Amino acid sequence: MRLILVPVLLMLFIGTALSNADDLRSEANRIFNVIPHTPPAVRGNPVNPAKVELGKMLFFDTRLSASRRLSCNSCHNVGAGGADNVSKSVGHGGQEGRRNAPTVFNSVFNIALFWDGRASTLRDQAKIPIQAAIEMNNTPEDVVATVSSMPGYVDMFTKAFPDEENPVTFDNVAKALEVFQATLITPDSAFDRFLQGDDDAMDPKQLRGLRKFIGHGCIACHRGINVGGRAFLPFGFLSTPEANVRPVDDHGRMEVTGRLLDDYVFRVAPLRNVARTAPYFHSGVVWDLHEVVRIMAKSQLNATLSDEDVDDIVAFLGSLTGRQPLVTYPTLPTRTVETPRPRN
Repeated sequence: MRLILVPVLLMLFIGTALSNADDLRSEANRIFNVIPHTPPAVRGNPVNPAKVELGKMLFFDTRLSASRRLSCNSCHNVGAGGADNVSKSVGHGGQEGRRNAPTVFNSVFNIALFWDGRASTLRDQAKIPIQAAIEMNNTPEDVVATVSSMPGYVDMFTKAFPDEENPVTFDNVAKALEVFQATLITPDSAFDRFLQGDDDAMDPKQLRGLRKFIGHGCIACHRGINVGGRAFLPFGFLSTPEANVRPVDDHGRMEVTGRLLDDYVFRVAPLRNVARTAPYFHSGVVWDLHEVVRIMAKSQLNATLSDEDVDDIVAFLGSLTGRQPLVTYPTLPTRTVETPRPRN
């Protein structure tokens, strides 16, 4: 009932409380937050420069996969919005993934990782694709053997984890990946500059889109620093999307919790840089943001938006594109001892 009432109440703001830029900014600052210029601290995983650099090496290293052909960057390309811009990622042996790969950018701000939230931290998330048969298909033992065979990696692990007697572990691989991924944030979007007081940061169409994004009730789900990513909610709350958009055999969070109440519940998609991360939805079948807005309005709000409203909201979504992180490709350590490779 609360989710139904929120959009109705918020419509009262259009043309009244949000009629000028200052009022709109004040309301937006109440709902959203600015992406910072420096990465946030990672709980339980102290950051040092050596650990960040090690994490970057591991992120780009295809030798963490059983085939030695796939890296984290294969599906979360830092040059392509932190995703791979295909409907489903292609993993080990040419297998196609089940869901669209979310962006790694700003993922440190999400409540949990994966569409179904099955990982609570970036270090937990890092371990899952490495071991998944459909993705990198490797084992912790093989990963440790691989990095241990390279003196350059052993030296980096020693510097990154100086207080540990045996620093080359699978847990530390995940911790290094976590602190590197936490650096992949995108500040200085037009929207952030507007929130901070720049009246010229967003054009009139984007400002109209922000008013409508608030007024139509999109903020019931998409709010906070990542404009989403902070809650688990049903997809198809008021109207069930077509089966190609919300496949009937993908039950979302219920597959994690086993609770019927979580059937077709997914982590709300964060909308930062959404203009650069097509295709959309966990199904990865919709490529046009205009169509995304129409589907979400109907499925979540039971609303049919005008073409003008859709165009304005899409313009606002374009203002969420921030400064993309500048990541130089690392020089990876070389192997001095051949490690066994699984038979594929």
